Amino acid sequence: MIGFGLSEEQKMYQKTAQDFAREVIRPAAEHHDKTGEFPWQVLQKGFDLGLLNTMIPEAYGGIGFGCLDACILSEEIAWGCTGIGTAMEANQLATAPLIVAGTDDQKKRFLGPMTEELQMAAYAVTEPGAGSDVQGIATRAVKKGDKYVINGQKMWITNGSVAKWFFVLAHTDPEKGYKGMTGFIVPADSPGIIVGRKEKNLGQRASDTRGITFENVEVAEENVLGGAEGTGWFQAMAAFDKSRPIVASASVGLARAAYEHARAYALERKTFGKPIATHQAVSFMIAEMAMNIQAARHLVWESAWLHDASERNTKQAAFAKAFAADMATKVSQDAVQVFGGYGYNEEYPVEKLYRDAKIFQIYEGTSQIQRMIIAREVFKEV
Repeated sequence: MIGFGLSEEQKMYQKTAQDFAREVIRPAAEHHDKTGEFPWQVLQKGFDLGLLNTMIPEAYGGIGFGCLDACILSEEIAWGCTGIGTAMEANQLATAPLIVAGTDDQKKRFLGPMTEELQMAAYAVTEPGAGSDVQGIATRAVKKGDKYVINGQKMWITNGSVAKWFFVLAHTDPEKGYKGMTGFIVPADSPGIIVGRKEKNLGQRASDTRGITFENVEVAEENVLGGAEGTGWFQAMAAFDKSRPIVASASVGLARAAYEHARAYALERKTFGKPIATHQAVSFMIAEMAMNIQAARHLVWESAWLHDASERNTKQAAFAKAFAADMATKVSQDAVQVFGGYGYNEEYPVEKLYRDAKIFQIYEGTSQIQRMIIAREVFKEV
């Protein structure tokens, strides 16, 4: 049967995340947005509450959440601040290839410790010349004896300077194209890893985004993800089917925050002797926000539910990612409009939400790439 009710356990975790977002994230959000300081203290409190790394299987010390459970939490955390939320949720993307394809030994060595203490990890795939076109990566890994030597440059890597380890995608056989790509788990303290400066971005400034250069970095053969060359592309893409619903749910959380601020302001602000909420031009904007937030949430939940049911969710994850990202950008923009001149000022909350929203249309596959995926999938159905 189709149902939208949450279980009592899901409601409990949702409430925990709501309280954490309200009491811990929101009070800290402005400081981290202005300074760009990595929110270690916030993340430690979240870790202590069990809100990080929730998809690590129970066999390796984790909670073993499904994708839908993770999405429920992600929406609440993003409602608090998506910059801090991205710092928290980047671990979900980094660990996804390992959860999907890692050997038992690899999971014990790299996932297990993340459940014992606060550790960050990073997904190092994007390059200066290869963002949406993952097949265009130039990073190479050459086998020498029982090691691989990696050379290349990655860009826009979330958690770049704070990661304990990286999932790195590199060509081991460039002549085979994407079938010649291999995934590696690379400890961050490996000699030859050069961490670039923190990027100064439009929004989500609490997130640590950097370029990472690999110069003759030696990686043990035992750290080839899954133990086999040529499977890296499939590992990286499988990770997106897990992570895109979570990113989409964060878009919903941000939009919900913008909508709530706009709704409250519309009831308070008066023009021509009455609240602006009574003017059709404003009330219709608020109604559109509420409608599209609900639609996006349903797309997110369906894509996550399919994943948890072990069904292929590539098309639905793209639906959710594209629609929710575009929706969050529009809702936050309209929230600024409802606030008028005050919305354009950094003393009011919607200015930050507008800046933070834009990246949802870019990272983890642009909105244009999602449409390409959707088009490919729907034409397969003919």
